[in-house]
Amino acid sequence: MLELIEANWIAFVIVLLLGVAVAWWVWGRRPAERVRAHTPDVLTPGAAPAQRNNELLEMPPASASPDTVLAPASAPAMAGIEQVIAAAAAQEVNDASAASAPAAADAPVPPANRPGIAPASGAPDDLTRIKGVGPKLNALLGELGVTRFDQIAGWKDADVAIVDPYLGAFKGRIVRDNWVDQCGYLARGDTAGFESKYGKL
Repeated sequence: MLELIEANWIAFVIVLLLGVAVAWWVWGRRPAERVRAHTPDVLTPGAAPAQRNNELLEMPPASASPDTVLAPASAPAMAGIEQVIAAAAAQEVNDASAASAPAAADAPVPPANRPGIAPASGAPDDLTRIKGVGPKLNALLGELGVTRFDQIAGWKDADVAIVDPYLGAFKGRIVRDNWVDQCGYLARGDTAGFESKYGKL
């Protein structure tokens, strides 16, 4: 055996070095990889919490600084934008005012100024005696120039059609509560006839 080693010692040394290199590569590297693989990071259970980026946290928000100016867009992209915004705003104002107030041509003339509605003559009556008329409706009728029972008692269907749109939330009450008939009794002073038909005053 010794003679064999002496005759082939170069080959023996090469095989020995290759064996050591392979052994180091297989077993020597593994512990380092294991250490690297098991080094705890912020996601490993029990690891220390991640460090906060205090520089970002301490910076004031962009909206808090009045000096913050956005970079202007290119001139061609922004050309005429002020005119477009102004025109849209003007159109919105016009639409809102048109929706809130009827057009002058469509606006009915207040009933007190319309022919066919008898103007009040004499002291005003207590219109809250009409069943279905409370203080708010009484005030609204007063604004329209309707203050007496005899006015309402003389209304025809056309007169009711003139007054009714002005009653807003009370629209339709004239017919539903039969004001014309009630006011006929009240204008004549026929309390017994009124109470027999509409209940106690």
